[in-house]
Amino acid sequence: MNTVAAPAAVLAEENDLALARRIAAGEAAAFELMMRRHNRRLYRLARATLRNDADAEEALQEAYLAAYRSIARFRGDASLFTWLSRLVLNECYGRLRKRGRREALCPMADDIEDEADAMTINDFDPPYHAAARAQLRALLEARLDALPVAYRTVFVLRAVEELSVEETARSLGIPEATVRSRHFRANALLREALSHDIDATEKSLFEFDGDDCDRLVAATLARLRA
Repeated sequence: MNTVAAPAAVLAEENDLALARRIAAGEAAAFELMMRRHNRRLYRLARATLRNDADAEEALQEAYLAAYRSIARFRGDASLFTWLSRLVLNECYGRLRKRGRREALCPMADDIEDEADAMTINDFDPPYHAAARAQLRALLEARLDALPVAYRTVFVLRAVEELSVEETARSLGIPEATVRSRHFRANALLREALSHDIDATEKSLFEFDGDDCDRLVAATLARLRA
């Protein structure tokens, strides 16, 4: 891997396609920049899908390595985040299949409704004061983990990452109408459990920055050099 890097200020201004071309040319700094730009959002997607912190980090690493190997095929038809999210989801779904959970990947609409309706999501009371924000966030993450994977991924992309319906549909490979219905249902289930407090915590789900970001970037770069 070529370690000659463009100045960080230049890289920071590059668009997706230009950055992808630098990565394809073997520039380590460009690859690192791509990871740091997207770590937080992609980790959230992986974590929402797999419901396990360690598994999410491992899946994200594998997806980044797959991205590095295939980055020359990126043409900019969709955003780089959308392209990367497909790789992350492919890796996550593969892990789910290995766990013997194929039924969670492409459930029928009626099965999703039945499973969601059968869930018990009222065994906790929401926190009663603002000082419990951290506990509330953990509670929301637990509630999100309880949803079927089809709802979790849509909720994270739409409510947390604020992707459009079109972008979410492209990321997940499903119709826009399905995105809308799953997002509506996920919101209804979560709000039933958390009431008005959910809005104060949506944007801080599955934090992944600082030391977490540095650790994943360093581990992925080390695997590339190996």
